[in-house]
Amino acid sequence: MKGSVAYRSIQERGLHIGLLPAMAAAVNKTTPITLDHDLDVLPEVGRHLTVSGLAEVVDDLAARLWAAGVRPDEHVVLHKKANADVWMLACALSRIGAVPVLLSPGLDATTVGALLERVDRPSLLTDDHKLDVLAELPLPELTRRVITVSGERPGTVSLGALAGAPRVQPVERPIDEAAVITHTSGTTGVPKLVVHTPRTQGLRLKPQWRLLSLMRKRERVAIHIPFVHSRNVAAMALALLKEMPVLLMNESDPDTVAELFLANRPGLIEALPNSLMAWEGLADDPRRPFASVKYFSSTFDAIHPGTMSKLLRSSERRGALFFQIYGQSEVGPAVGRAYFRRSAHKANGRCVGWQMPVGSAKVRVVSRDGKRPTAANPGRIQVAWPALAKTYFGEQERYDSNRSGDWWGTGDVGYFTRFGCLHMLDREVDMIHGVRSSLEIEDLVLGKLHELSELVVVQGPDSQAVPVLCTHGDRPLDRDRWREAVADFPQLADPVQIPEAELPRTATLKVQRLALADRLKDDLKGRE
Repeated sequence: MKGSVAYRSIQERGLHIGLLPAMAAAVNKTTPITLDHDLDVLPEVGRHLTVSGLAEVVDDLAARLWAAGVRPDEHVVLHKKANADVWMLACALSRIGAVPVLLSPGLDATTVGALLERVDRPSLLTDDHKLDVLAELPLPELTRRVITVSGERPGTVSLGALAGAPRVQPVERPIDEAAVITHTSGTTGVPKLVVHTPRTQGLRLKPQWRLLSLMRKRERVAIHIPFVHSRNVAAMALALLKEMPVLLMNESDPDTVAELFLANRPGLIEALPNSLMAWEGLADDPRRPFASVKYFSSTFDAIHPGTMSKLLRSSERRGALFFQIYGQSEVGPAVGRAYFRRSAHKANGRCVGWQMPVGSAKVRVVSRDGKRPTAANPGRIQVAWPALAKTYFGEQERYDSNRSGDWWGTGDVGYFTRFGCLHMLDREVDMIHGVRSSLEIEDLVLGKLHELSELVVVQGPDSQAVPVLCTHGDRPLDRDRWREAVADFPQLADPVQIPEAELPRTATLKVQRLALADRLKDDLKGRE
């Protein structure tokens, strides 16, 4: 089977992640997969697999899950510490017709309990560490059964004890029924559970399948995305069907990352914007860990132009480019654009891209006040295409309230330029009176002050725009340099500096702006 044939099959039948490893093995069983860590569920597998080895692991885990009592149509919440086996276990659950519900390991026990209750007594697939974290929850009341990836624990079933379980035939779920459930970032409270179907997952491959088709040769792909995120489903499917060797990463420490890139020499890196920001210092590493990279790719949030420029300049490849995709869990990839080495530093960070080819998402900007959306009067960004998530599990009314016919409200505000570029200025809930775009200010100031590792402009206790910042190494801020950098933004209050470790973040490392604003209010009350 060729990758293009497998891709066409997915477009017709949908993407079933339980069938993906075997399908990829039929395309090329020797495609290598390298991990930077050991699996929790099967540590003996090691860190170097082939696609055929991956298919064997998933088939084995599917048999053990069946022996543990999991059956088709059952919802299984998968909540364990970060590890590539999260994705493999999700594939195994899908292979026997169950619906994996992927929860970030960063969620606190209260939030996990609320989501378990919303799913209505699912099975819980977890590990000893998370069972300790969840000890305060009444798991016998919230779950049907608890399955652990290894070890023995009273009242649980261990996959480690089910080695050698008889293999079972794969189950293919209906194309428009729930296949995988992930959750939103949780920037505004308890996360929403986003339901993806085989059809929606398959359609979301279209834009980047075309992009990867432009690559003249197979190159190693380094993937650093949360294993519970819907984007990881697409990234792994694309890489394996394109027969591209994969470096599947869990580590984020810059020194460790540098060693990984030097040892594996990726040609393409896909990572979170905040991960790339944390790694941009490696651009000055004399060992040149980014030398082999021709393509950088990032989704989720817009990334700062200065970061893109540093990364591109650190590549030694001719024609290196940075491809940015704007989207979210509910819509998948919406618009995209490429940045080049010579011009990335001059790019407007608010220009998140152009609409992609026919068959991809359609995007529009709707007025908030009856007037035409402009830079000074941004409108609401909406997206329409068949790849929209099907619903929010257990919250249909909430989903319906955000959808108008075929159009989904992203919650962001922006406008189209006369050249057709979508400018995303802010989340609507984060808008501050008198500030055109907090994100724009952050882009411009970060471009001037390289000592800053993060800058977030939030609404303060008196509705003023308060810049909250972090510096590399938590070094004191040079106030004179700060005043010079923000001279064009007199609406900003005095900056508040905090250690970067104290920034409230989501599973995809987005700063939780509302939580940060609440912290400012609490700090002010504490000083009164």
